[in-house]
Amino acid sequence: MNRRSALAAAGALLISAREVLAGPTQADPRAMVYIGWPNDGQRLPAGKPFKVWFGLRYMGVAPAGVKFPNTGHHHLLVDTELPPFDEKIPSDRNHLHFGAGQTETMLDLPPGKHTLQLLVGDADHIPHNPPVYSKKITIYIQ
Repeated sequence: MNRRSALAAAGALLISAREVLAGPTQADPRAMVYIGWPNDGQRLPAGKPFKVWFGLRYMGVAPAGVKFPNTGHHHLLVDTELPPFDEKIPSDRNHLHFGAGQTETMLDLPPGKHTLQLLVGDADHIPHNPPVYSKKITIYIQ
């Protein structure tokens, strides 16, 4: 097996392992969530709240507690890594829940470098299977 094939096989195993460790609620395998604003690398003024808006394709948005097929709600991860996919998403200053079905929010972060990432949770705040999460972006508050 050449290096490229070995890397592809390892990647497939990692994806399969993540899906096995995901929650019980199925998601459309085409589903994708993304941060529409701000953009990766964006520089924003300090001391001024800014809007973050969320996009979701091939799934619907529903409030927490609503069990409807192929729906979920957003969780914004600020300056943290993705949590385990088979557990309830924490709720703290780094894991912001939007359980009413919101698709945008206002943030006011201190000066410095920050990361933002979205993770969709099911009615019980557990990631779907397969997990639906965005690319992690970096922003700078100056």
